[in-house]
Amino acid sequence: MLYYLSLGSNLGDREQTLNAAKRLIEQQIGRITRCSSFFYSEPWGFESEHGFCNLCCAVETPLTPLAMLSATQAIEQALGRTKKSSDGHYSDRTIDIDIIRAFDKNGNEKAYYFQFSTFNLVIPHPLWQKRDFVRIPLAEIEQNK
Repeated sequence: MLYYLSLGSNLGDREQTLNAAKRLIEQQIGRITRCSSFFYSEPWGFESEHGFCNLCCAVETPLTPLAMLSATQAIEQALGRTKKSSDGHYSDRTIDIDIIRAFDKNGNEKAYYFQFSTFNLVIPHPLWQKRDFVRIPLAEIEQNK
């Protein structure tokens, strides 16, 4: 599988946290094939004095969508995230990793667009097109295929 992930941080040393998350993704999930530059944005969906640092990356892994969700949540916890957003209520966080899009490679070079939906995971992410902090970095990695 090929997953597009969005990473964001608005507490602590944001860039260092995102770099640590990328290292953990490489160690625990799979190979990062492309990564955007940092993108700075205001909080989305809530008010805070802390701005975000964001990036998107493409990751190749054999993990299923639910295993990928579990792995990204474990990385979030390892980097200090204690509370997940729920019911549209967002707050400051050290790290957030969202699965944005997925492609099933089926052992072929050509990747096929993949959709998935359960009560706790929807791929593609239902709000990604409304968020510049996802759309712009995602366009950067798609341009560099």
